[in-house]
Amino acid sequence: MTVAPRNTVERLDRPSAYYLGKNKKRKHSQDEAEKPTQDPMDPLKDATTIYVGNLSFYTTEEQIHELFSKCGEIKRLVMGLDRYTKTPCGFCFVEYYTHQDALDCLKFIGGTKLDERIIRTDLDPGFEEGRQYGRGKSGGQVRDEYREEYDPGRGGYGRAYADDQRQREEEEYGKGR
Repeated sequence: MTVAPRNTVERLDRPSAYYLGKNKKRKHSQDEAEKPTQDPMDPLKDATTIYVGNLSFYTTEEQIHELFSKCGEIKRLVMGLDRYTKTPCGFCFVEYYTHQDALDCLKFIGGTKLDERIIRTDLDPGFEEGRQYGRGKSGGQVRDEYREEYDPGRGGYGRAYADDQRQREEEEYGKGR
């Protein structure tokens, strides 16, 4: 009896963790009749949009366009922006004309370095207006709000941590008077 070799490489056309979490229904609100019959990978079957994460705050659209155009012709590039300051906040969407170009991008560019940062790439079901803004309370990325270590590529410390430090320094300054 021969056993087929097990594939150790992850599929490239799998849904991202963000996409699965966004579409997950809560257990208590879902009964047997409401269970989705659609395959969760189906919307990504012909996806041409790539979500790119872990970008430096200082990475420009030109740099992204130059790197990602090596995998195919880019239809549109949308930079992720801080909701309040309208400055880049570490992610973007790259839309290609064909699904194969998007898969090539995942294969060849995902996990490479851009501006000394290892970038993440995921297939995305498609860009919709409003998704270019960060989802954090402060307008930027949620991850940045809880970061405590210094990261010059992301713009310093996390915002919540920096605000906390600033408040402590002000309190200590007031006591020293």
